[in-house]
Amino acid sequence: MRRIDVIGIGFGIFAAGGLLYLAFAWAGLDGLSAGIWSQVVFIAGLLGWTATYLFRAASKKMTYYQQLEDYEEAVLQKRLDEMDPEALAKLQAEVEAEKLAQAAESAS
Repeated sequence: MRRIDVIGIGFGIFAAGGLLYLAFAWAGLDGLSAGIWSQVVFIAGLLGWTATYLFRAASKKMTYYQQLEDYEEAVLQKRLDEMDPEALAKLQAEVEAEKLAQAAESAS
């Protein structure tokens, strides 16, 4: 995100707070009550946004984790593509043997 985007978002939130205050005042609340209720709405929004952020961070659904996963997969694929046929066959045999060993352990 660029700096100008952050400035624009900040200005938009500031303007939305003013408009929300005016909407509460127009609805018949006095100045103090309109200010309090506009702050309540914004605090609730902030807590909701924070909760979604924490959920995405805990479940690793963030861009950083996805980029890291894609990079690791690309590196492994490149290494796999660079292997000669004999080494690839040996690796496949090891994987199959490990799968059979795990299946035997879970069966017993």
